[in-house]
Order: sequence, then structure tokens, then C-alpha cells
Amino acid sequence: MSGHSKWATTKHKKAAIDAKRGKLFAKLIKNIEVAARVGGPDPAGNPTLFDAIQKAKKSSVPNDNIDRAVKRGGGLDGGGVDYTTLMYEGYAPGGVALLVECLTDNKNRAVSEVRLAFSRNGGNMADSGSVAYLFERKGVVTLPKGDRSEDEILEVVLDAGAEEITDEGDTFEILSEASDVVAVRTALQEAGIDYDSAEAQFVPTMRTAVDLDGARKVLKLIDALEDSDDVQNVYSNVDIPEDVAAQLAEEE
Repeated sequence: MSGHSKWATTKHKKAAIDAKRGKLFAKLIKNIEVAARVGGPDPAGNPTLFDAIQKAKKSSVPNDNIDRAVKRGGGLDGGGVDYTTLMYEGYAPGGVALLVECLTDNKNRAVSEVRLAFSRNGGNMADSGSVAYLFERKGVVTLPKGDRSEDEILEVVLDAGAEEITDEGDTFEILSEASDVVAVRTALQEAGIDYDSAEAQFVPTMRTAVDLDGARKVLKLIDALEDSDDVQNVYSNVDIPEDVAAQLAEEE
């Protein structure tokens, strides 16, 4: 069922305006800075940085911005900000679990913005550990479908550690252990198959189904959370059935 949820959320995001695009650029740049700081500024020896750059390029972030972020993060220009990763947990209306990943230089600002988004949109924050157990850290590689079948893709990535492939409408999503994400991505590259992104994410182990009203409320809360500059990723276990996803698409 994950495909329907993803599809609806992606369609929802595609309808977003330029302000969102600016925020997305900022988040992708932040990813690059942190990856360069942790693993060094050379993408050839730092797979996390390689994938952060790849994702930014796929989202049309200008090369100059990418280069500057690598230099800042790698300490090559003497600048840069020290970001801390924070995880917050909570529930959207209808009992949908949310995991909110922040990358921030100001913890107080981050938590107050997250709390405000939850309270203004009918959700509530939860104690640490009360939601996290519903998710597991996985390697996620997404790629455009093109003219290859699921079986053809699986043949390429199976020996690299791929566990399953999900059809997400326009794309395939390959799941693996988080530690195998680089091997899976490399197998695709060696086979000449283009991919959109490769990264470790929190994937739900069980999902909560919603109706149309519930889906609207969940997406509104996710939007409000993503609107914060400190929020890097929002993971949910929402399950949006196909008929509801179709209705959402009509409303855009």
C-alpha cells in the first residue's frame, strides 16, 4: 500500500509554489554541508556527499551553490555552520505516526516551530520512543521507471543487497538495509541505469489508513512541518488508499 501514500504525497508536493522550491534548495544545500563536514569534501571518497550532490542536481540546484556548500562543509573556506540532528515524534489527526528530523543550529527554535506546527494542525507531539518503533532505518533508492520492468531492475540490484522493489507510479523504489544503499546505487550506475536519489530513510513497518478528510489533515500538518527551515525530513506511516489519492489529485 505504500505506493499510494507516496504517490499522493508526491503529487501534493509537486503542486507546491516557488517558496517551497527555495526551501527545498536550502535543505538540499544543508545536506551537502553536513555530509562534507562529516566525511570530507571529496565525493569520490564520501558516498553520502556523492548522493547528497546527486539529489541536489536532480532538483536543479545550481552547481555554484553546490560547490560553495561542499567548500563550507569541508572547511575549505573557513565558513560554515555547525548543525545538530534532532528527532521529534508525534501524531497527526487520525493517529498517523510522524517522525520529524531536524537539522538545526538552534535547538530551541527548532522544537518551538515543530511544536507550533503540531498544535496548529490538530496533531500532538509524543515522548521520545513512542513513535520511533513504528519505523526502521532503510536504504531507499528511487529511479524513474523508463522501459525496464521490475524484474529487470531486481536482477541488477539483488546481489547488491536489495530487499524489495515497490512500484510508486512513475518511479520504482528499491529498499535495502541502510548499509547497502551505496552498493545498490553503484550496481545501478554500473548497469547504466539512471536513478533519482539514494539515501537512508525511516520507513514505516506498519501503516495507518485514512479517508479523504484524514488525508487532507495529515498532508496539511506535514506541509506545516516542512515549512520550517529547521525541519529536514518528515516521515509518516500514513496509508492513503487509491480512491482517496485520486480525489486529492483532483483538488490540486
